[in-house]
Amino acid sequence: MSEAEPIRLQKFLADAGVCSRRAAEALIAQGEVWVNSKAAVLGQKITPGEDKVTVSGKSIRVAAQPRITLAMNKPRGLICSNDDPHHAETIFTVLPRELARYRFFCAGRLDKDSEGLLILTTDGDLAHRLMHPSNVVVKRYYVQLKQPFPRGRIPLLLKGIVIEGERLKVEHAVLVGDGGPISEAAQLDVHMHHGKKREIRQLFTTLGYDVKRLKRYQIGSFPLKGIPLHAVKQLSAKEIEMLFRVPPTHRPAPRKAEPSHD
Repeated sequence: MSEAEPIRLQKFLADAGVCSRRAAEALIAQGEVWVNSKAAVLGQKITPGEDKVTVSGKSIRVAAQPRITLAMNKPRGLICSNDDPHHAETIFTVLPRELARYRFFCAGRLDKDSEGLLILTTDGDLAHRLMHPSNVVVKRYYVQLKQPFPRGRIPLLLKGIVIEGERLKVEHAVLVGDGGPISEAAQLDVHMHHGKKREIRQLFTTLGYDVKRLKRYQIGSFPLKGIPLHAVKQLSAKEIEMLFRVPPTHRPAPRKAEPSHD
């Protein structure tokens, strides 16, 4: 008889490194998860070591692996996927060899054309905390547009627009210039604490402005600065807590036209 305590199925899948809890709920709803040869249901509990769990026909076992959390400086051109038949290189294929044997998943993705700070972790509970909408995790972005954006239109970014029934918006936005008051600029500093797929790009595109470059440079109070492009940094417990620390929102715009490259 196993001494393991029953746990929720989505937590089991997250602990196994299959995906985040939210993604696990989606897989369960889609009928991709089975327990003891029966389709799983949302809210179901299982006993690790006793119950047989499969995802898309593949048996899942929780292998002992350390809790590791990494900050990556993602370049443009890589996708945030563990396995994609259309892209040979992903953020996981560029991990150092000594880390590649662990099962990481991405706690807050960036699209292929975006760059900057990513958090990868083997810790399912941490990923859940970072991505759950009840937690305010502030993400900061440098946005470069192909056309200057007028200061007078910033309230539209804060109010947001509705696309296919969802409101896209940001919490804070300022123009970035070389100092002094400016009425328009092609660079902006944008903060948000939610984040739907390609939300910033869709928001600016709908308003008539094309995004030339999008870089996430900070999460909470943890900055990208000091991590070279393509590189990863293993985070300490103190640095992990910085991800949840809400920084001052209304800071003066950076003096330079864009955050420095590291």
